[in-house]
Amino acid sequence: MRDELLNRFIRAGAVAVLRLDDGDVLRPVVAALREGGVRAVEITMTAPEPLRLIGEAARLFGDEILLGVGSVLTPEAAAEAVAAGARFVVSPIFKPEIVAAAHAAGVPAMPGAFTPTEIQTAHEAGADVVKVFPAGVVGRAFFRAVRAPMPHLRLMPTGGVTLDNAGEWLRAGACAVGVGSALLDRQAIAEGRFEVLTENARRLMTSIDAAR
Repeated sequence: MRDELLNRFIRAGAVAVLRLDDGDVLRPVVAALREGGVRAVEITMTAPEPLRLIGEAARLFGDEILLGVGSVLTPEAAAEAVAAGARFVVSPIFKPEIVAAAHAAGVPAMPGAFTPTEIQTAHEAGADVVKVFPAGVVGRAFFRAVRAPMPHLRLMPTGGVTLDNAGEWLRAGACAVGVGSALLDRQAIAEGRFEVLTENARRLMTSIDAAR
């Protein structure tokens, strides 16, 4: 199952990072993103009642989206999120025990790392994808430089990815991108203008498709 989920994640090309303050907008937000072509969604553990939101999203959308959990800091949180319905685990940090917990539950682990040594260490610990965070600090040249001697790495930038430069990150060597605030217009969500999110998603996926 883990390999299949990983392949689905990479095919998706982008994951929408949801840090929702209001769980009532979960359904229209995810539906709007899906309509715009986004196929992977990450609900962060920093959201109010994240396990409830993950369970609700899993029930509402099933296999229509690939649902994951983000901002995971402990192996216990990883296991609980997978039990609730998450199908991949993302962390801003690298802890071998989080990778192990995700794998024990049969899902891909995507820990965060920043330096070449941290990235390779995470890879050797079994990371399916390494989240480079905050990617905007190092830029796309960093991805090219790191993958030159280590082309085996699967890297995902989060932070610094926009609707229009996502494809450039893939050209620089990323296997997928994580996109949060650039995709999720908070004012539009507050005003119920979910069509803005659909248009943002279309712009994002156009950039990704052009790079493939």
